[in-house]
Amino acid sequence: MFAIPGIGPILVAGPLVAWIIAGLEGAVVVGGVSAIGAALVSIGIPKDTVLQYDIALKTDKFLLIVHGSPEQIDHAKAIIEGTQHSSYTVHGETVLA
Repeated sequence: MFAIPGIGPILVAGPLVAWIIAGLEGAVVVGGVSAIGAALVSIGIPKDTVLQYDIALKTDKFLLIVHGSPEQIDHAKAIIEGTQHSSYTVHGETVLA
């Protein structure tokens, strides 16, 4: 659990914890985003999208990050599509084996 100024308390699990810690170290370099935003930029999410996520978090929205194989991502998308979500975005490349 982290308490981030401007966002408030957040619960984080998995690899995102390390990304947030790295983001705290690099937040000054990224500029204009929170530690979570800096962590997201550090894993390759475009800064303009990160700014949208940062605003969403500040307005009490949820951010779900799924990291996995293409099959796992497809499974997560199928689950998300069955919910009352506002939107979702897939970042990254599809790697063909």
